[in-house]
Amino acid sequence: MSLRFLLSGYYGFGNLGDEALLAVIVQRMRTRWRGCAIDVLSADPAETAAAYGVDATPRADLARVRAAIERADVVLSGGGGLLQNATSLRSLLYYCGVIRAAIAAGKPAMVFAQSIGPLDFWGRAVVRTFCRGLAAATVRDERSRTLLASLVDGVAIERTADPVFLLGPSTESLDLAAEGLDGDGGPLVVISVRRWQRADATARALATVVDRLAVRHGARVAFLPLGGASDAEAATVVIRRCTSAPVLLPDYPLAQAAQVIGRAALVIGMRLHALVIAARLRVPFLALPYDPKVTALCEDLRYPLAPLFVPGGAIPAAEELARRVDDGWARRAEVAEHLARAAPALEELAERNFDVLNELVTKRTTGAEGTPG
Repeated sequence: MSLRFLLSGYYGFGNLGDEALLAVIVQRMRTRWRGCAIDVLSADPAETAAAYGVDATPRADLARVRAAIERADVVLSGGGGLLQNATSLRSLLYYCGVIRAAIAAGKPAMVFAQSIGPLDFWGRAVVRTFCRGLAAATVRDERSRTLLASLVDGVAIERTADPVFLLGPSTESLDLAAEGLDGDGGPLVVISVRRWQRADATARALATVVDRLAVRHGARVAFLPLGGASDAEAATVVIRRCTSAPVLLPDYPLAQAAQVIGRAALVIGMRLHALVIAARLRVPFLALPYDPKVTALCEDLRYPLAPLFVPGGAIPAAEELARRVDDGWARRAEVAEHLARAAPALEELAERNFDVLNELVTKRTTGAEGTPG
């Protein structure tokens, strides 16, 4: 009898980071459990089903979500940053509600490759209550392991790494000449931004960075929107403040977006998965850590470059910002060598997510099934 997995995550919203997670998870599942059925809770079920060849259930239709849970053998919450209430308490209640419903239905429920937090008092209470009875958990960084361990008793929580560290190379063609970025125009810098607090101050600082890269270092700067239209709008705000002429790239599919990052001499990123893909491809980056998960990635890589600045926080003086940009540019070869040494360990940890899932599946198929908590 084939296994049936149900995946709960931020899928079907057009966010390339989350779609990269889904692509890797589906590929790895099919490699390990040939013939398995995969059902994805999605905001766009038709698109998700067509893109990945999976079953897809509308995530907002709670009756159909409950039916999908009943059909599943194992329910996975993740990957991504789902168990946090910085976005909203409502979002946290949704993801924890899926976990709770799975546990109540007697299905093994696993927190899979997540970053946990930020969580305030009420967020911690929700996770503590709804996740009682988890069968297994893997998290993307040590901070998340410590936080989840303080909230959930009786489950081994293993620190792994983001599955996107396993993203395979693309064979699709990519021609950047139409964007004015042919191969003879100087080194390429790719920037990934999103909306965040104090957007005006962030935009001013980034415009200064873009202009310095263009004028002092002869770089061609391109903004790559990974989160769809909202990221493109955030990039446009920065571009309008620049005296140089950075480019806004199209909303590329995942494979082509990864190729753009792979061609860069330097990546500057808020989006976590822009930095994960850069690390996977050994491309140096300067982080804009808007969220603890970005800081945690840098810590796990023992990354030698300090963040450029923290969006929403204090912006460094112009001289300090220029120093950080120049330092990052000058140390690119050193940082690429560092990534070549550090990233393989995280790739191994990323594979470990699927080892832990296999241990859970083995318990399930040998009769040691989960029970309602």
